[in-house]
Amino acid sequence: MESYRERLWPAPWIALVAALAIPASLLTFAPVSIVAGAVVGIVLTAGVIGAAIASAPLITVGDGMLRAGSARIPVALIAGTESARGDDARRARGVELDARAHLVLRPDIDPVLRVALDDPDDPTPYWLLSTRRPEQLAAAIAAAR
Repeated sequence: MESYRERLWPAPWIALVAALAIPASLLTFAPVSIVAGAVVGIVLTAGVIGAAIASAPLITVGDGMLRAGSARIPVALIAGTESARGDDARRARGVELDARAHLVLRPDIDPVLRVALDDPDDPTPYWLLSTRRPEQLAAAIAAAR
């Protein structure tokens, strides 16, 4: 049974940015056909929005496992967690980032949770996860351990 579940949906402004394909397509296809430009713009917009929704990773804690996107790890191998917001989160995603870390990041989600691993067979030192509720995710991991 899952004690935590979060889908990292894209921000609504992604749809507005994707909708910019409509006027761009209209301008591009105007010499040929306004209707073709509108159709291409709508199809491109729908495709971008669909891809953003389909690629939204899922983070779950349950059945003794932490799952983030396509990766999973037993919670028994988790040494601890640390949440960060604002400037601390920006540093965690940037200058303090270890290249060996497993990342499940969304650029439009500010808070992150750093999940330290205690697995001598795994070269990954930690996971860095974007989450809108880092404290709840950390509590779910602690409860599952």
